[in-house]
Amino acid sequence: MARTILITGASSGIGLAAAEQLAARGDDVVLVGRDEKRLATAVDRVTAAGRGREPRWFRADFERLTEVRKLAEQVLSAYPKIDALANNAGALVPSKRITEDGFEATMQGNHLAPFLLSELLREALRGGRIVTTASDAHRGARVDPSSFTGPRGRYMGFPVYGVSKAANVLFAAEAARRWPDITSVSFHPGVVRSNFGGGPLLKLAFRFTPWLRSAAKAGADLVHLLTAPSLVNGAYYVRGKAASPSATVTDPALAALLWDASAEAVHSR
Repeated sequence: MARTILITGASSGIGLAAAEQLAARGDDVVLVGRDEKRLATAVDRVTAAGRGREPRWFRADFERLTEVRKLAEQVLSAYPKIDALANNAGALVPSKRITEDGFEATMQGNHLAPFLLSELLREALRGGRIVTTASDAHRGARVDPSSFTGPRGRYMGFPVYGVSKAANVLFAAEAARRWPDITSVSFHPGVVRSNFGGGPLLKLAFRFTPWLRSAAKAGADLVHLLTAPSLVNGAYYVRGKAASPSATVTDPALAALLWDASAEAVHSR
């Protein structure tokens, strides 16, 4: 039976690779991306993978929470039941930028926006699962639930990205506790050859460094987590197996504080 699977960050990289693989299996894939041109190309590729079955797609910029709310409305109007949500959209912002909602762009795009989307789709996801693309970049990062505006001192893109990925791991674990009727996990896809990166040089490195993992392999990991018969609820996965995340993201009290602070932040905008 075909599943309805919503993938954010689906216009390139891991998200697109997973969407193609799911379409080839016969699943009903729903694509979400920020750039319309890249989304159009992704739709063509997923249609081909699905042997002519064209996927639904929605455009949304996660640096605008109004667009996240509009996305949820559009999705729920079309799909009252969603089998799985892949919170896969993410970015590494090279210099500090505050969004129109008042939050640091990396933390909003990588954590607050998917947190809000998951909340808004929660009822449609009952009995399903949420898979959040995190990263081993979370190791050593420390999340401060009292602030989503970024560091006060010098801004460095990769450490801030690491904090947002730590928030992803904490979110997945806390969602499993608060929403036991939804399986929620996070995973590390590896360092993937894709269109990812914070600036021109880093983007080139992510696209052309030969030893990086392919988007197809990382996408296969995402597909496995979206479709496997059973998973360890709340776990952090690496290469398809539950693994131990950093000790800094295993504290349920911290996860609860982050959840409550995130809810207050997104619902105050």
